[in-house]
Amino acid sequence: MSETVTEPAETTPLNDPAAPSGAAEAKLAYRLLTGPDTREFCARISQALADGYVLHGSPAATFNGSEVIVAQAVILPHAVARADAAVASAVEGLEYEGEGHA
Repeated sequence: MSETVTEPAETTPLNDPAAPSGAAEAKLAYRLLTGPDTREFCARISQALADGYVLHGSPAATFNGSEVIVAQAVILPHAVARADAAVASAVEGLEYEGEGHA
């Protein structure tokens, strides 16, 4: 009998084994929340924080002629750690000969 060997699927933020298990696996690693600058918008941000997201960057605001519209990016911390590790690994593999910034 021959045994079939299956290659593991590529790890993405949605199937990252370092990610929390359960419902967190279905969460997007990055979200940009937008809407009118109201209490409800702040409640959406607060809920995202309660769900394990962290703020990413500064909020943005604009005026559409009648109300202020705001945006805030949120990310899952494990996704950032995973991306940082991938960048570090890619940089280590670069070959650079010459002067200047490496």
